[in-house]
Amino acid sequence: MEIWDAYDKNLNCLGTTLTRGEPIPQHQYHIVVEVTLRHRDGSFLAMQRDWSKRGGPGLFEITAGGSLLQGEAIEAGAIRELQEETGITVRELEPLYKLTVDANQTHYFGYIAETDAPKDSIVLQESETIDYRWITPDKLADFITSDKVVNATKERVWPQIKGLL
Repeated sequence: MEIWDAYDKNLNCLGTTLTRGEPIPQHQYHIVVEVTLRHRDGSFLAMQRDWSKRGGPGLFEITAGGSLLQGEAIEAGAIRELQEETGITVRELEPLYKLTVDANQTHYFGYIAETDAPKDSIVLQESETIDYRWITPDKLADFITSDKVVNATKERVWPQIKGLL
């Protein structure tokens, strides 16, 4: 059972908790962290979602991420999610965006991290990811706007990272 801290719209921690899979009460939000991983050669990591995942099973996303756990610092959660979903550990994150989406009661914190790890060292997370690709900057726009990528990457992440190319 995954437990999250509850926040208000202004990112104040409310001192109550939320449970994954249960409805989020009105006027409460949770935090999701998303990390775009760029290799030192300039290519970007795309992870293919497991076929059992809701919201785009089998599609690719350009981030590793998930919900912040109860008591977890935002950057620590981002580093944890990246490590869990890719096997890559980073020490530094560069903030890319902070977005609040009222429709799903979520505060999104997006980061970019750079790695020089061998490209074949990615470790897939069971029930989360089934494949990965490194996408070169010259192919990234076509890849992200294709039907192979989840809408969240197209709508939320792509506008924030296309200026990095």
